[in-house]
Parts: sequence; C-alpha cells; structure tokens
Amino acid sequence: MRQASAFHNRVTADGSSGFTAEAGRYHLYVSYACPWAHRTIIFRRLKGLEECIGMTVVDPIRDQRGWAFTGAAGSELDRLNGFDFLSEAYLASNPGFDGRVTVPVLWDHQERMIVNNESSEIIRLLNSEFDAWGNAEADYYPAELRAKIDAITELIYPNINDGVYRCGFATSQAAYDDAIAALFATLDQLEERLAGHRYLVDDTITEADWRLFTTLVRFDPVYVTHFKCNVRRLIDYPNLWGYTRDLYQQPGIADTVNLDHIRRHYYVTHRSINPHGIIPAGPEINYSTPHGRA
Repeated sequence: MRQASAFHNRVTADGSSGFTAEAGRYHLYVSYACPWAHRTIIFRRLKGLEECIGMTVVDPIRDQRGWAFTGAAGSELDRLNGFDFLSEAYLASNPGFDGRVTVPVLWDHQERMIVNNESSEIIRLLNSEFDAWGNAEADYYPAELRAKIDAITELIYPNINDGVYRCGFATSQAAYDDAIAALFATLDQLEERLAGHRYLVDDTITEADWRLFTTLVRFDPVYVTHFKCNVRRLIDYPNLWGYTRDLYQQPGIADTVNLDHIRRHYYVTHRSINPHGIIPAGPEINYSTPHGRA
C-alpha cells in the first residue's frame, strides 16, 4: 500500500495558485535511483530548466534515517539549506509530519517549504508553468492528447510502475502471483501496441512514455532479479526493448540515467529482500545500440 503524497501545492505561471513561477525560486531534491524522482529529472532536462530550477541529488543508499545528503559517490551536499537529511525539509514544512520521507521534492526557498512531493504533479507543472524560461515548444501533455495519455497512464501505473514493487515486496504467494500476472499481461499488451506505433500515444513522445521509461530502464538491471519479475526480460520483448533504447537516445536523456546509483540503492537499501546487500555484477546492458524504431 503506497503512502499518498503529503504536499500538493501547484506552481503556476500567473501565480493564481499562491506559488508563482519564477527563475531561481524553486529547487528539486531528487534521487537518481528512484524512478519517481527520475521523471522530474527528465522533465527538467527536456524543458531546458536547468538554469531556472536548481537540483540536489541525495545519496543512493537510504538507511533507517532516510534519504541523506552526503556528497559521496555522485551524490551531493545540500548547499541550499544545509540539510543533512531530506526529513529536515519535511519537518521545516510541517513540524508535525510523521509519514515516510520520499523523493522527489519541489522546494520553494522563498517561503522555505515543500511545494509538492508528488512526481506526477511536478512533471506537469514543469511541462507547462515555466515556459518563460524553458523550451515552450516542448509539450508532453498537449490538450488534444490528454484523454489518450490519461487512459494509458491508468493502465501503466498500477500494473507496471507500481506493479514491479507489488511483486518485489509481496509477503504472500497469492499477492505475488496476482502482481506478476498483471505486470506481464500489461507488458505483453504494450509490446503488441508498440508493434504499430513508435510511441504509446500515436507517434508522438508524451508524458506517458517518460512515465513508463523510468520503470523499463530499471527492469533488467534490477527488477528481473531483485523484485522477482523474471517471467521475461525486457530484452525478450523486441518492441519494448527497441522503444526503451529509442527514449534513452533522445537528446539529454542518457545523462539522467545513473545505473550505479540505481543498482546500489535497490540492492543495498532493501535489506528485507537482499539481506547481505550484495550488488550483482550484471547484467551488461547497452542502451546505445541502434533501436530501429524510426
């Protein structure tokens, strides 16, 4: 049962939400390891908002104290607020907060509070509300395709995005059997869909593709073994495997994928699944080979 996000304020270009889009006012706290946070990293890159919205990367290893700012192994110190742990941002925003501390976090350092910690909402405001500073021509949730995007998202989220976690953290055979069946039935359905379309919604890259991509890029490196999602590998699906490489090879996307952080986070942090924290050596995966999807 996934905890609901606690902060749902919106940033708007016209300030009607109470949080006005401004250059330099907002900051993302993210993990390269987390697929939900990865979505926001991708949208920040796609929309050209690196100079407008700052970003700090937490350590991929999360212990009982939660996400930390260590400056070790490709992570960063929090030079904005001086926090040692992301939990400090939550308590600064709500002193009574006692839920699970998650990434991503969109922080307003003018008001010194979390604006939003729900990735699906953050990517949409990044897509549309900061166009004065970013790539206004790039729209990954266009009005004319929203019904189709929402429909495919409703299929992907429970069965694939969350489905791999439902497999990995199942504590009964029945729960695992239900989750694994839904996961691979949906992957099979998408494999067939991608036989006739380059992307999920017609032949245009949309929000739906990026929401799926962050799960697929972790599938063979982690989910097949660590989460027991091993009926088939991603590379056993010709269309899905080519589609994943197609998205990976879009300008700027490869730089957002950090397989070292991904592997270390899952295999070391999830001790209930991998008690000794052993990080496997493979598999070797090359996302840069020709995808043939054009």
